[in-house]
Amino acid sequence: MKNTHFREGALMLSIAVVGMTTLVSCTQNKKMSENPAKYITDADKLSMIYSMKDLDGTGRLYEIDYTQDYKLDEVVKSGITETTQLFKYIGYLLFDELNPGASKVAYGAGCSAFAVPIDGQKGYLMGRNYDFRHFTPDRKSYLPTSAILVHTAPKDGKKSISMVDGLNMGYGQGFYNDGKTDLSLMMGLPYAALDGINEDGFAIGVLALNEEQTNQQTGKGRISTTVAIRLLLDRASTVREAIEMLKSYDMDMRGNGRSNYHFFMADATGDYAIVEYSLAEGEKHPTVMEVFSQNDTLRCVTNFYVSPAMAGTTDGWGSLHGKDRYETLRCDLLDNNYTLSEKEAMHLLESVSQPPTEELTSQTQWSALYNLTEKTLRLSILREYGKEYKFKVK
Repeated sequence: MKNTHFREGALMLSIAVVGMTTLVSCTQNKKMSENPAKYITDADKLSMIYSMKDLDGTGRLYEIDYTQDYKLDEVVKSGITETTQLFKYIGYLLFDELNPGASKVAYGAGCSAFAVPIDGQKGYLMGRNYDFRHFTPDRKSYLPTSAILVHTAPKDGKKSISMVDGLNMGYGQGFYNDGKTDLSLMMGLPYAALDGINEDGFAIGVLALNEEQTNQQTGKGRISTTVAIRLLLDRASTVREAIEMLKSYDMDMRGNGRSNYHFFMADATGDYAIVEYSLAEGEKHPTVMEVFSQNDTLRCVTNFYVSPAMAGTTDGWGSLHGKDRYETLRCDLLDNNYTLSEKEAMHLLESVSQPPTEELTSQTQWSALYNLTEKTLRLSILREYGKEYKFKVK
């Protein structure tokens, strides 16, 4: 029998309030920014930058249609993987005026993720919490970030929507209309995605691991964490295709924040996988790509390795990093026979979300529920689960 301990939420209707859940219009605030974009002079690029919408009116959630060519082939071909150097190169490709300084970009991602069939329907879901806490320099407080929903529709790739943590790029809450923050770096938004879904129903998210950073050196083209996410959203229709694409590159996660990472991905066929990079015997840096799937125990992941090769390492099996969240995910999925409704799936994300308490070094910035069949996203920011935004790949 199906477990009924999930709290019932409201059905999402077009711009409606049902019970305590509000579905918010995603076109409500169109205030034009007066901020500078001093390295951009092209009229079409400026039009794109100044088309961003502040969705809740507080500068915590923005939406933008990225309409320009972000030159993915050139970025991938460059083989640049260190984050600061990568965004310096992206500036070289996409800015109209020379930027004399390097852009400071950094990543981190606690996070939880899972994939399930939709209960009572033909379809599949992927849920993902993005957990990260941006501390002030003295680490006595934390900085409020902005979440950015980015629509992309490359002429040689697949349409997608993806989520960006603005503070990874130096863009905190309210940056867009503060009258001073330079907006030029918004040209790099496609390369800062942390999770997303494309027009074929392929979705992916990245999660942090406390381990030496992956550094494959087999002579293949080199690729970094977020460039890989961009490549897969643009080019992969299924989990199998995404895995084959990753195999064709040397993954280099050095310089992408302080952590190593693994990927969780799912698609509209119902397939799902965890992709990790583990240690070969005698090595100090993970280099061995491993894929884990086709087992219901692998439908969820947090912040420790699944790979048996990593047992006994800092975040190997037995690590407590994200273990409480993992156990909650596993138990609820098992109790519900590995199928959830959208309401139940969002509540599961809520149950493993993290508040900004003193005891934790992380906090949930957003909860994203991707419907892989309908190619939609239900989004709650900062644990405000009574207020949801809905987006669709268009």
